[in-house]
Amino acid sequence: MLKIRFQRIGRRKNPSFRIIVAQSTIGPKSGKFIEKLGFYNPIEKTKGIDKERVLHWIKQGAIMSDTAHNLFVSEKIIEGKKKNALPKKTPIKKDTPDAKEGDSSKKEEPQEKKTDDTTKETITDSGEDDSETPKSEKGE
Repeated sequence: MLKIRFQRIGRRKNPSFRIIVAQSTIGPKSGKFIEKLGFYNPIEKTKGIDKERVLHWIKQGAIMSDTAHNLFVSEKIIEGKKKNALPKKTPIKKDTPDAKEGDSSKKEEPQEKKTDDTTKETITDSGEDDSETPKSEKGE
């Protein structure tokens, strides 16, 4: 399966990327790619993309990485919404109202646990009372 993605070519602390078409099974650091489609330098904010070749590879069935997709949307090569390129574990910023609803359900759960804890304390208290009673009898 073909994939359009970035290949880092910059030095340490100076990132710059090639936009390439490569097999998805071959890593981008191997240097083996089918075609170079452009470049992107986030430090200098420069980019050069061959729009015709990008559209050609998309028609051929190449899948874009999320970051490449977002770059193509911002350059108006393709139409659509940007994708969340962050790791899947992090929540999407748009879901913050849902998180507030989830917090209210979390508040209910500890209340239920507190009732369980009080029942355990009651059992423990009754056991302590029995143990104290014989001590007081011995003391008299």
